[in-house]
Amino acid sequence: MSSLMSLAWRNLWRHKRRTWLTVGAMIFSNVLLVFMISLQFGSYDMMIENSLKAFSGHVQVSAKGYSDEPKMRLVIEDIESRAEQIRGAFPELVVAVRGETFVMASSDERSFGIQIAGVDVAHESNVSSIPGLITQGYYLRPTEQQEVVVGKVLARNLKVGVGDEITLLGSGFDGSFAAAVVIVRGIFESNITELDRSLAQISLASFQELFNMGRKGHVIIANAPNINDSGDYQHEIQKLMLVGNKVDHGLEVQNWKELNPGLMQAIKSDMASAWFMYIVLIVLVSFSVLNTQLMSVLERTREFGIMTAIGLRPSSLGKLVLLETAAMASIGLVIGTGLGFMLSLYLNEVGLSIPGMADMAAQYNLLDKMYPAVDFISISIGPLTVFFACLIAAIYPIIKLQGLEPVPAMRAA
Repeated sequence: MSSLMSLAWRNLWRHKRRTWLTVGAMIFSNVLLVFMISLQFGSYDMMIENSLKAFSGHVQVSAKGYSDEPKMRLVIEDIESRAEQIRGAFPELVVAVRGETFVMASSDERSFGIQIAGVDVAHESNVSSIPGLITQGYYLRPTEQQEVVVGKVLARNLKVGVGDEITLLGSGFDGSFAAAVVIVRGIFESNITELDRSLAQISLASFQELFNMGRKGHVIIANAPNINDSGDYQHEIQKLMLVGNKVDHGLEVQNWKELNPGLMQAIKSDMASAWFMYIVLIVLVSFSVLNTQLMSVLERTREFGIMTAIGLRPSSLGKLVLLETAAMASIGLVIGTGLGFMLSLYLNEVGLSIPGMADMAAQYNLLDKMYPAVDFISISIGPLTVFFACLIAAIYPIIKLQGLEPVPAMRAA
């Protein structure tokens, strides 16, 4: 095998220009694949973060069945103590609590059914982007209880502005009648139609008082430093929710994938369409390798005939061609992956700004740059696919060698 490898390497450089043109195509495709795939994965991370920061968070703790059918009676007892328990066990997590229900919101002119959320004002800005999306007025203050912030579309529908009053009517936790008059403290614009049209926020203390909740709430939200760790934290928080060595069956812990199945479906759909373009690029490179190796085999028909005449088997000739292809693909893999990795690593540090992205990001309270994801999968999956596709492309030239007859081959021009 070592003699075949030495021969394959020497044969590779008998036509340096042709070899480097083929290797150059591999390098270019590998750099492009590393960059595009890492940028694509980075955009998914950004899209997920932006979607989750709007409201749901990385991990949620709630009463069993609440995520499927939110009901006022499905509560977490002493919710703030539970949240403090999670903060104490995992100080790196950002934790906030909420109470949620539906009410009738009325102004002097109109009434609409809306979702009202009681938020932990001190921690809400750490898990949600809404506090940073206030376009008129200000966000809630921890010390003031009769205030509300509403979405821009809801404010327009109710015909209210900052300083106007809204009457909230609903049912309390104990079935009592809940009513309050609150003052619009601020108006947010998330550019998510559903939130802007139907969401209002008040402080958690106001929510608990208005709906006779006591110290109860509905959701504990925990954001991990890295969203990829959310599954691990989900299991750790589940372990923490133990009572007397028995799982507290009244609570369930879910991660963002379970809470947002549509988001994962959108990512898979986008990935499938992107891989269609990647495969076209890989096929083009594979045909370049096929053409190079087929030309090489046809040019050396006489040489191969002599080699078989002195006892070299056709299978060994096939191994020789495969080793030549693997050597070329390996050069393209190493150089292309290295250059692609350095490019992605650089952009991961400084970010990639697309014209017009800064203005759009400002509207959504998002980052104004994209950052490619630099990890083993995003860096290696494209070049490895090119490598194996090139080996597959060498199969046809190898098959051509299997029926080689020594005498006719040596007579070839």
